[in-house]
Amino acid sequence: MRDSRLPAHPTRAAIAALALLLALPAARAAPEMPGPEAFTRFLAERGLIPAEPAAPRLAERVRDKASDVVLTAMNFLGVHYRRGGSSVDAGFDCSGFTRHIVETSLGLVLPRRADEQASAPGLVRIPREELKPGDLVFFNTLKRTFSHVGIYVGEGKFIHAPRPGGEVRVEDMGFAYWRKRFTGARRLEPLAQAAAVPAAPTAPPSPAPVFQDTATRDL
Repeated sequence: MRDSRLPAHPTRAAIAALALLLALPAARAAPEMPGPEAFTRFLAERGLIPAEPAAPRLAERVRDKASDVVLTAMNFLGVHYRRGGSSVDAGFDCSGFTRHIVETSLGLVLPRRADEQASAPGLVRIPREELKPGDLVFFNTLKRTFSHVGIYVGEGKFIHAPRPGGEVRVEDMGFAYWRKRFTGARRLEPLAQAAAVPAAPTAPPSPAPVFQDTATRDL
């Protein structure tokens, strides 16, 4: 049964929320409802995907992969935090949220804990200055490296399930609290592959990785 907290048109609502939260300049805030083209334009104007006509397939692949992750995550804004939670009905904790989003949008299963997600095979280490929408961002919030995780949405912001009593929301990584506690970022291999130079036509595509759940204890 559909959860009453989700919008009637989740993809459209998520795109609209993303545009608002990332504060697109008024010159680009066209009167029509933002769509996939607006998301592509947003990424290209910020140098997150190639804007050259010579690379339309690459831009489309990156847009599709990144928007799947980000827009899926935006659909769950307002869902309450619950320690050990990993569903809309039960609520989410930080790693339960990222695990659910990655599985829903990309069909991949991440480990349950935030620190295990940071070291999972198939994830690529990314410097902070190279963050792109869809990357996982990690923080030290419990005096342990990689004790908190969220999803980067662009413009220095990330979406996450913060703490007991809170709800899924977008926050600015530039705030002192998060800036001091940032400990690293990881790019999911499908996003990294989408951003790579396309292989020669004769080269067979690499199979998508499947991350095995190796623990059940949450943070």
